[in-house]
Amino acid sequence: MMVEAIQELEAMRWRFDEVWRRIDASARRAGRASDEVKLIAVSKTYPASVVREALKAGAKDFGENRVQEAEGKIEELKDANPRWHLIGQLQANKARRAVKLFDCIHSIDSVELVKRLERICVEESREDLPVLVQINLAQEETKGGASVEELSEIVETLNGCERLKLTGLMTLPPFYEDAERVRPFFRRLRELRDKLAEQNAFKSGRGELSMGMSNDFELAIAEGATMVRVGTAIFGERTLVQ
Repeated sequence: MMVEAIQELEAMRWRFDEVWRRIDASARRAGRASDEVKLIAVSKTYPASVVREALKAGAKDFGENRVQEAEGKIEELKDANPRWHLIGQLQANKARRAVKLFDCIHSIDSVELVKRLERICVEESREDLPVLVQINLAQEETKGGASVEELSEIVETLNGCERLKLTGLMTLPPFYEDAERVRPFFRRLRELRDKLAEQNAFKSGRGELSMGMSNDFELAIAEGATMVRVGTAIFGERTLVQ
């Protein structure tokens, strides 16, 4: 069992390095620098011990889907000081825990959630909380995210906040075996970001684009992604041995 665990962890470290090689190559092809792209290692379902090995391999940012699952890992790994991103849909009853736990929330999808998080930040004396608005571009019922039509009101509400800081947009496109089919969704998100940037909607810079996962992050980088959320390509198809 120990030999198998070591082999799995070595494989994970190799995969992490390989993902960075692919990010670098994709950025170069797009005429960009690789340091323009932040790699978020999606650590959902993996134990803190595996996340710690990923930290040793060079990972700094981790994405979690569920507040409850993330809480134990965040506590166990606080000595290592990784950055934690909430990339899953945030339920209202988990909002306070999210404010306390996460460095960034990618899944803002309503005016009501904005107001709730802003109020909680005040109550918890959190000075600022970077957030991204998630857009459901394909209008899939099984996925979270605001519609394009709702975006302007959410952005207006965010820009009236003192604690929440709008830093970008996020999307989770449909899954296709042919990854090229997701390109229009990435392009559309970039267009929305650019329009908001022209209106000075973001607190700094032109605004982040959180898009692209294991099967399509190279296409996302080609279309301007500044954050890619990669899980399987780093951690593998199954849970590693603790």
